[in-house]
Amino acid sequence: MSHNIHVYIGYLAACLTTFSFLPQAIKTIKSKCTKGISIVMYSMFTTGIFFWLLYGFLINDFIIILANLITFIFASIILFITFVNYIKAKRINGT
Repeated sequence: MSHNIHVYIGYLAACLTTFSFLPQAIKTIKSKCTKGISIVMYSMFTTGIFFWLLYGFLINDFIIILANLITFIFASIILFITFVNYIKAKRINGT
């Protein structure tokens, strides 16, 4: 069992990082408020998650695939809302 400790550490890390992200993602999706979100940072974050997901497929690692798929879906939704809010703000300000 001790030789598989790295697998359990990976599962724990994936669960903690994915599920720690969900409350903020759900709050943002419900409120549609993205004032404090940087489009550049969130674009880079979402792209990075996409590459982690791709990496998971390339090495055929289920936990990396699952954790990053969940995060990618929520991050993409938040990024979309952020872009929509940015475009609306530009239209209102006339810039």
